[in-house]
Amino acid sequence: MSSSTTDATPSTDAIPAVGMREPCPCGSGRRYKACHGKKAHRVEQRVARPFAGLIDECDWVAMREIVPAATTEISLLGDPDRRIVLTTVLPMAWPAMVRDNGDIYLALQVTTGSGDPSRDAAAALQTALTAEPGTAIPPTGLPDAGPRLQDLVVAQPLQITVHDTFDYWMSEDAPAEGEVRDSLDRANARVMPTVRLTEVAAAYWVEMGEKYFLRWVFPHDEDSMLNALARLKVRGEVNLPDLDNRFVGSFRADGLLVPVWELAAGQSAADCEGPALAFGALLDAAMATDAPLTGAERGARAGLQTRQITLR
Repeated sequence: MSSSTTDATPSTDAIPAVGMREPCPCGSGRRYKACHGKKAHRVEQRVARPFAGLIDECDWVAMREIVPAATTEISLLGDPDRRIVLTTVLPMAWPAMVRDNGDIYLALQVTTGSGDPSRDAAAALQTALTAEPGTAIPPTGLPDAGPRLQDLVVAQPLQITVHDTFDYWMSEDAPAEGEVRDSLDRANARVMPTVRLTEVAAAYWVEMGEKYFLRWVFPHDEDSMLNALARLKVRGEVNLPDLDNRFVGSFRADGLLVPVWELAAGQSAADCEGPALAFGALLDAAMATDAPLTGAERGARAGLQTRQITLR
């Protein structure tokens, strides 16, 4: 990145890369998310499924909510030759940055208050499209009315690359040094090893300390999904077949349910491929059942809802 940017659009060479939970670089002693990364405004009106209508909606949600470090290229309607890299997070929780070569990096894991992450990302993208090379796009509060990602990007599948580190933030000809390198190293030290499964869509194996989990984003209507999970739970089929694991519940992210399984120690993403495929078939069959829930199934559904959380 160039060092010729203004105070309003800080250079990535000048400002250390920090995560949302790191100390704010202003020196306040508070975490960045509670200081300069705090939402300037908040509105109560939220879009229930902000990425609905985009191909691979589940992976858009995964990149915004559960994957630490990942990238995929997207294409712009009207300018398909402009290289745009969608990523999970950027230094200083910037919504976007423009590299010296003109490539745009657009982040999904940002603090926004409009209630519509798709509109927020589209606003950052529009700003980046007119910014000079070497410019970081800082958070700007609530965007004005305007297009959403669904209006700006080409409808195409996401070819996601999951990274072990955040080193992709820096270009090869401008490696991080000094304070930036130290901060980047801190961010890298907290990256949880993550692997995207290949046999099913939007399922991610993750190692959290000494525990292993599979987190899987599903596109189904929440009510139907809960009914299906309740049926499987009563039948003893809610765990991944032929694998030592335990279904631990689900959470809601950007309008979609994300079931979670805890895996036995040492089980790899490859170990989950076949069982995940088999579970998908069981879920599809349960989804196709339209009979009313039995009393046991209603009780199972109530238990599932009690343990459910919503990511904001």
